[in-house]
Amino acid sequence: MSVGFSTTAANTALDTLGSTYSWIKLHVGDPGANGTASAATETTRKQATWASASAASKATSADLVWTGVAGSEDFTHFSLWTASTAGTFGGSGTITANAVTSGDTFTIPAGQLTLTLPVAA
Repeated sequence: MSVGFSTTAANTALDTLGSTYSWIKLHVGDPGANGTASAATETTRKQATWASASAASKATSADLVWTGVAGSEDFTHFSLWTASTAGTFGGSGTITANAVTSGDTFTIPAGQLTLTLPVAA
């Protein structure tokens, strides 16, 4: 028996998630069940713009850029939020570990941050 979403349902769900939880926060480890663990020293959230979901996947359509990051650390995870501060946590994921030095610019290029859902085979 296959489990997962239909592609159409996954695309609809991802489009809703992307529009609801559009603010991206950086972390230096697993954000945990509430999205608050292992927060990066850089606390600025960036608002993602997303391409429409296709094939149960959704990717950013513009670069996410943090200029003059606040600390020297390795960004390894991200969390999704409903607002630039406070707001509601929607989920989290991993990014390729990237060491930064305080004052650096950190960029996640367009298309490199993706959300996916399992599709029934």
